Amino acid sequence: MEFREVIQKRYSCKKFSDRKPEADKITAVLEAGRLAPTAKNNQEVHVYVVQSEEMLAKIDSVTPCRYGAPVVLAVTYDKNNVFVYPGEAQDSGMEDASIVATHLILAAADEGLDSCWLNFFDPARLKEVLDLPENEQGVLLMDLGYAAEGGGPLPNHSKRKDLSETVAYL
Repeated sequence: MEFREVIQKRYSCKKFSDRKPEADKITAVLEAGRLAPTAKNNQEVHVYVVQSEEMLAKIDSVTPCRYGAPVVLAVTYDKNNVFVYPGEAQDSGMEDASIVATHLILAAADEGLDSCWLNFFDPARLKEVLDLPENEQGVLLMDLGYAAEGGGPLPNHSKRKDLSETVAYL
């Protein structure tokens, strides 16, 4: 698929089938995340591939916003390996995890998979459920799989503001 087609067709899937993504497609998605840029190339982002029934049930206990995907990618970052910006009020962890996650989502679409970025969860509970190391911070969960019959974009998916409303040339 051409990149423009990927970004135009990709949507947040809210209804997944039971069909599991093929291992080679999951690997391709993960490889895209691995290639994502991070501040100072620290590569502090870690992706957990959750696919066992037991672990998916644990993820379900952390968020009410799961849509039945057979795979969840949990994206975290190492708080001890981030770039701290001048002024020390901010670091690169959240943004690097977001860049990696965006690569994952777009690669999923390119592989013919559907996804949904899930950010409605308690990070402390996620840390507990995944038994994350103390230095790791959870940023997002991503449902990954194939849309169920009748699934598709929400009605407002294609509604976008005009470029003149979102961009300013200075």
